[in-house]
Amino acid sequence: MKRLMWDEAVKCPDVSVNHLLTSSCFITITLVVMAMVSEFLGQLTLSYGGEKEPKFPTVVPVRDFDPAKDAARIETAIKTKGVDEQTIIDILTRRSYEQRREIAFEYERIAKKDLITALKGALSGSLESLMLGLMKSTVQYDASELKTSMKGLGTDEETLIEIVCSRSNEELVEIKKVYKDMFKKELDKDVAGDTSGDFAKLLLALVQTKRDEPSNVVDYQMIDEDARSLYEAGVKKKGTDVATWISIMSQRSVPHLQKVFDRYKSYSPYDMKESIRKEVKGDLEKSFLTLVECFENRQLYFANRLSDAMKSKGAKEKVVTRIMVSRCEVDLMKIRKEFKKQHKRSLYQTIAEHTKGDYQNALLSLCAGDD
Repeated sequence: MKRLMWDEAVKCPDVSVNHLLTSSCFITITLVVMAMVSEFLGQLTLSYGGEKEPKFPTVVPVRDFDPAKDAARIETAIKTKGVDEQTIIDILTRRSYEQRREIAFEYERIAKKDLITALKGALSGSLESLMLGLMKSTVQYDASELKTSMKGLGTDEETLIEIVCSRSNEELVEIKKVYKDMFKKELDKDVAGDTSGDFAKLLLALVQTKRDEPSNVVDYQMIDEDARSLYEAGVKKKGTDVATWISIMSQRSVPHLQKVFDRYKSYSPYDMKESIRKEVKGDLEKSFLTLVECFENRQLYFANRLSDAMKSKGAKEKVVTRIMVSRCEVDLMKIRKEFKKQHKRSLYQTIAEHTKGDYQNALLSLCAGDD
């Protein structure tokens, strides 16, 4: 390069050699910077939407972990006259799932019996449910809660809606796999057998996990078309074309749908949630509302669920337990923040006010602090 520029300088004596050499350095640096920018943008494009959601847990692995010591302490607590529940709570609510697994392994070695069986014998009621829930991984817990919601006569639609409509596509893929491993059945077949009508169609569409991955390209034309389609399928016409709503809400990526709901307001006199309330009723209405609320702010949805469950006469402990156990290693820290922002008091204070006893102590430990 320099040789070429020297030759050019000989031919053109008016151009200084230093100037040409300086230009050469400038061009080289520019090319390097452009290459670095190009590489960075390439990585950005590849990673966009492909990475796992960041986690905001309240329960994290404890340092200086000694599973054998924890197992021995739990065995002593269970053998204590009247059972030392507080020691069990202190250990199991402040260890990660992986650490609880190690404790269970050590417990079986020390006590010559299964820890889950021992906990069932020592505890009862809501505290037992919470502790047994913690002995499962987050995805195992979700799968078992879904199975329970569809077991026996009648279906617990509330649980079914909460889990299927609030979990991300990635989470649902994992839940389906674990559900099959645990129960030797397909989740979609069980959902189809326990639900009916448009409600069943919506849940099945979600369980089939055909949602688009987020893209770094914003398709404004598609956003506009989807917004108009949602309006024309509902508020604009007599009756509701539920199939169109299901298709869009179960297949489009979450960032895309957020823009669709914003654009929707330019077509409809009502926002998406108001439109849902006007167009459909019952479990289908609850499902669509859960979807929209989770697309807009998933942690706020859970914060509101916790608030409603604890405000109801005789706190809905099943709901509280399910959310606290299933989100404590996922995003409970963020749920705490949304709770305080929305309800003007902390989740910690609300738990302390609406629950009691050892169950309260366990929930407060999972909450891991007052905001």
